[in-house]
Amino acid sequence: MAIQNLTEEQTRTWTRAQKDEWWFKNVYRGDMAQLTIRSAITGFLLGGILSATMLYIGAKTGIGLGVGLTSVILSFAMFRALSNAGYGKDMTILENNCTQSIATAAGYMTTPLTASLVAYMLIADKIIPGWQIVVWQVIVAILGVLIAFPLKRHFINDQQMPFPEGRACGVVLDSLYTSDAAVGVFKARLLGLVAAGAGVYQMLISDGWMKLIQFKLLRLDKWAGMTEPWVFHERLDTYYYNLATAFHIWIPKILGTDIRQLGLRVTLDAALIGVGGLMGIAVASSVLLGGVINFAVLAPIVIQLGDIVPRVAADGTTIPINRGEIVNQWSLWWGVAMMVTGSLVSLVARPEIFKSAWKSMTGRKAPADNGPDILAGIELPLWVSYIGVPVFSLLGAWVTHEFFGVPWLLSFISLPLIFVLTIIGTNSMALTSWIPIGAMSKITQFSIGALDRSNPASNLLPAGMTAEISANAANLLSDIKPGYMLGAKPRQQAIGHIIGIFAGALACVPLFFLLFLPADANGVRSTATIVSDAFAFPAALQWKGVAEIIAKGVSALPTSAVIAMVVACLAAIAIEVAKIVTKGRFPLSAVSIGLGVVLPPDASLTMFVGALLFWFMNRRNEGKPGTRGHSIWVGGLEPICAGLISGAALIGIGNAVINVLI
Repeated sequence: MAIQNLTEEQTRTWTRAQKDEWWFKNVYRGDMAQLTIRSAITGFLLGGILSATMLYIGAKTGIGLGVGLTSVILSFAMFRALSNAGYGKDMTILENNCTQSIATAAGYMTTPLTASLVAYMLIADKIIPGWQIVVWQVIVAILGVLIAFPLKRHFINDQQMPFPEGRACGVVLDSLYTSDAAVGVFKARLLGLVAAGAGVYQMLISDGWMKLIQFKLLRLDKWAGMTEPWVFHERLDTYYYNLATAFHIWIPKILGTDIRQLGLRVTLDAALIGVGGLMGIAVASSVLLGGVINFAVLAPIVIQLGDIVPRVAADGTTIPINRGEIVNQWSLWWGVAMMVTGSLVSLVARPEIFKSAWKSMTGRKAPADNGPDILAGIELPLWVSYIGVPVFSLLGAWVTHEFFGVPWLLSFISLPLIFVLTIIGTNSMALTSWIPIGAMSKITQFSIGALDRSNPASNLLPAGMTAEISANAANLLSDIKPGYMLGAKPRQQAIGHIIGIFAGALACVPLFFLLFLPADANGVRSTATIVSDAFAFPAALQWKGVAEIIAKGVSALPTSAVIAMVVACLAAIAIEVAKIVTKGRFPLSAVSIGLGVVLPPDASLTMFVGALLFWFMNRRNEGKPGTRGHSIWVGGLEPICAGLISGAALIGIGNAVINVLI
């Protein structure tokens, strides 16, 4: 069935009751299966797997990636294959839509584990018990769902807001189940082949997998006398440095500092190539620029000034200057200043978001509604939100107080901020598919921090609630948009989203402990293992930096860091103003430059290489529709990138599991 839409005039002049009646008669598919046992189980399992990959990527890059289209393609291909083999039948289009809603909800659950909660653990040097993380995540995520559904009737039913990412998902679903199913099968095969290739490569660079294969299976340690497994080096320049050490060859330095200490390495990471492809050449260029300025220019100068020095650890050992020390001792501050300023200016520069939000909060709309509520039997009843929001708000404030020591008063003060910022975030998502989480969370951090500077949890956790609730509400509405386009039951999508919340929490919390908080020989875990060269946690470092500025003030920083912060703020304002004046054509992004400051520079370079590769191949094939090159590099961009990310991430996660077991 072709997707039907109201005209602009109908959207502007009809009452919501008229729009609901039109949708009920022309779009609604009441007799089609939607939230079935198989769609729930498939969404739960896919959501758990995809949330694991998002945790892996978020820890590496600080970037959240949607998994909706990936889950749509995978579930379509899975049940098409089962149907062709005679073991079942295809999913209906609404079952697939419900599956993607569950899977994407699971993916959203990784955000606090790469940002606010990690920042709290780093600052407090305290590991939050896993059960407390699950309880806190589930409560605030469900609060986001309860807030979203009253908004759904305004944003989707009445205003017919575009939600571009959700609409794209609806169009893909419609094409898979109508005339272009072969295209969906091709994309699924492309995703699978790329994932398999990325997985094989990731296995070759993984010490755990190689130890398992070479020592446990092939027994090379017994008959070949090997003491260490052979591993292909992910850092390609390792081969050069091995030769340089053996033959006393020149090792490059900048102002006397070995470039390896600066983190200037050459790494081939399949997942980051995929992230770069999705990121695009403009954003990736800004990230690379931030890394080059910080690590190749400023860091060597500041080391010479003596503001970055070898640090003595608690046990008396000297920690030499390395990329992590450069970030923690100095560059974090100007990177955070640029990201926060850039995100705030970018938000303020979108007046349509605030206008729409104001209309939403004041209830101003076109004609008054009249007539009975024809959708009363399929929408989530409003009384559920009217009762649930106060109850879960109290629960959220209580667990934030009990688990993290945030005073009751500050927990309650943050609630009105959460509701206002959720409206702003939802409007932004509806218009642009972009949620200004960074800017909104910093508003909460600075607001609460002004009331209590002594306890970092007082600003981190309420800000984390802001980010999680607003993101869940906005993303849920984006997920409901394709359901509305295709005639799905909103009530069942709400239930599916909650299933996804539990899937994500139960999958990503144990994995977080396994990957980033492994127990030592005595069974002791330490926050010192969270941030590493492999997993930089740039989003968490940004949150941590803001919390420390609030607690200590800028006077505690080196003079050079304060100067760099001022320059960064001015540069961020100039960059964002240039983007406004040129209507988005200015190629740089202040937030992305700041991200490049806290990311390992080899990760920035790898993402840029990925973005450059896909940009070049897209330019080469975009004018050749119908060719295999166009199908692969233009139509297949997202499946290829998703394959690179999922294949590398899942094998990388498996490597961590093997290292724990062996």
